[in-house]
Formats: sequence, C-alpha cells, structure tokens
Amino acid sequence: MSYADTVFIDNIRQILSRGFDDSSLEVRPRWQDGTPAHTIKLFGLVNRYDLRKEFPIITIRRTYMKSAVDELLWIWQKKSNNINELGSHVWDSWADENGSIGKAYGYQLSVKHTYPEGQFDQVDRVLYDLKHNPQSRRILTSLYNHSDLSEMRLYPCAWSMTFNVSGNTLNGILNQRSQDMLTANNWNVVQYAVLLHLMAHVSGLVAGELVHVIADAHIYDRHIPIVKEIIENPQYPAPQFVMNREKTDFYSFTPDDFKLENYLCCKKKFDIPVAV
Repeated sequence: MSYADTVFIDNIRQILSRGFDDSSLEVRPRWQDGTPAHTIKLFGLVNRYDLRKEFPIITIRRTYMKSAVDELLWIWQKKSNNINELGSHVWDSWADENGSIGKAYGYQLSVKHTYPEGQFDQVDRVLYDLKHNPQSRRILTSLYNHSDLSEMRLYPCAWSMTFNVSGNTLNGILNQRSQDMLTANNWNVVQYAVLLHLMAHVSGLVAGELVHVIADAHIYDRHIPIVKEIIENPQYPAPQFVMNREKTDFYSFTPDDFKLENYLCCKKKFDIPVAV
C-alpha cells in the first residue's frame, strides 16, 4: 500500500475518535444552502513523508496531480492571485468579479524585499539561498502578512514553507493553520512534495523529507460519511514520480513536466460539498 494511504487513514481515524466536535458552537463557514458547516477537529497533526522512499499520493481516492501542480505553479511560479490564470476551478468560490483573490498567496510571494545581496521576492530569495547559502537556517517563505489580511479573500491556509539543507539533501516543513482533510489534505501533500523535488533539482540537491504540520485538522459534518467510505477502499502501491530533469530553470517548468507512472487508485467519484 502507499505510505500516504496509511498516514491519511490514521489521521481520519484519530480525528473521528478523539477530535473535538464544534456542533454546539457558532462557526464562520457555511454550506451553499446557508447552513453552518460544523467540524470535528484535532489540534496539532504532524506527518512526515520521506520522498527518497516513495511519492506521497493516496490511492484510496484519486488525487488529480496535474491540477494540483497547476495550482502550485500558479502560486509559486506565476505568483498570481487571479483565477483566470489557473487551469482548475478550485478557487472560484473565493474570487471577486474580476477573478482576484486579493493580496493572497501568489501576491505575497511576488512582493520584492531588499537584502544586502539585492532585491528578491520570496521565491527568488529561496532559490538564491539554496545555491549560495545552503547551510542557512533562514530559508523560508511566509504568506501570512498581517498588514494585508483585510485585503485577502481567504487567509492563507498553507502559509509557511521552511527549507533546510543537510549535505546534499533538501528537507522542508509545510506549516498549515487549517486543513479540510477530505478536500485538501493529500492535494497539499502532493503539491509540496512536488515543490520540494523541484526546488532540490534546480538547486543541485536531492529531495528528502517533507514534514507537514497542521494546526487545525478537521472533517466537516457533511464529509464524515464520505471519509468513512474512502478509508475502507482498496489500497495500492505508491506510483513512481517522474520529473523532467533536462530543465534546470525553476520558471521553465509546466504541469506536463511532472508525471506519475503506475498510479493505481480508486476512481470512484464523490459528490463533495465545499464549505465557504
């Protein structure tokens, strides 16, 4: 079975068995019909994935890698905050009439800052340090800019990525303030596993561990029957991750440069409502 399946199933079972039920409290999210979207949540999940062993994609439910990578590059490479530059519709519920999500995600990565070595945005600073200062303990990005929160359509969920080099191995920590386990958990894991592989490759390094820290890991009330079904689905071995290694420029990669070989998975489609 895929190690990612094992982690996901364990996370779901932990949340359902010992999580906090907020159904008696006032909550912000709503379903499309206006009903409050309550959750069962668990604080402080920490999951580790060794990318040298296998690619962390679940098989008990299909994760659409190409769409996940498209969104990743939309944020980290295009540094965009407009859904018209995104191939999928995952952000439609949070965009304004012009397609903007405000000063969120890609916008924060695009802002240039002044350093002794010159001006860099957050992504270019990471790329610079991985090549010139790999032993630095300051290689990180942050999307949670308090001065801009009022102009974001959604506060960043996956808000911080810390990179750390040991020898020729690049490790990373993804910090997430909030995680909708059904709709986004493995989607985010796949994205940041790809990012770690990509950052390592263009910096002459090897991808190592991805550590995923989730402050509020939750399952929405209307998702509970779905996740209970999914974790009982058949499991398959992890597929092989393939990246175009002929390219060396971070900004030249497209979603077509990342593929999975032998990705066997449960392809049943689920009608999954999204709380906003």
